[in-house]
Amino acid sequence: MITTTHRVWKYGADVNTDVIFPGKYTYTIDSDPAELARHALEDLDPGFASAVSPGDVIVAGSNWGNGSSREQAVTCLQAAGVHAVIASSFARIYFRNAINSGLLVIECPAIVEAVDSGDTIELDLEAAAIHFAGRTYLFPKLPDQVRAIVEAGGIIAYLKQQT
Repeated sequence: MITTTHRVWKYGADVNTDVIFPGKYTYTIDSDPAELARHALEDLDPGFASAVSPGDVIVAGSNWGNGSSREQAVTCLQAAGVHAVIASSFARIYFRNAINSGLLVIECPAIVEAVDSGDTIELDLEAAAIHFAGRTYLFPKLPDQVRAIVEAGGIIAYLKQQT
């Protein structure tokens, strides 16, 4: 069993792409990762960008990432060091953008109810399980190809590996 340990940042349901990465920056910030990271979740949690640490995870309610198909809503979290977003459910386009960019996304409604910000969870992708407070929360195992894309760092890196 290979597990990794992560600190939790918890948010509610229906967090949209405008809140994850403010729309006012969409065309003013180029692709500078540090600048993208500075604005991650600033309208929802102003302290997030300065306090998040590499390897932290976001745990959220249903419909995470609804709204526009803004890739920066994925890349700003990656640039901030977020390891994964675990939610009750994801907006379809956000989920696909996350996979394409190499951000791990996991649907696990049970863990959303169990944890709070600041808690520490253990993530085991092989077993499709999250361990917290002596309990195990299972989630649907990622298809092998999806996991390979995420582990490669996104669809472009994955395709380059294939050639």
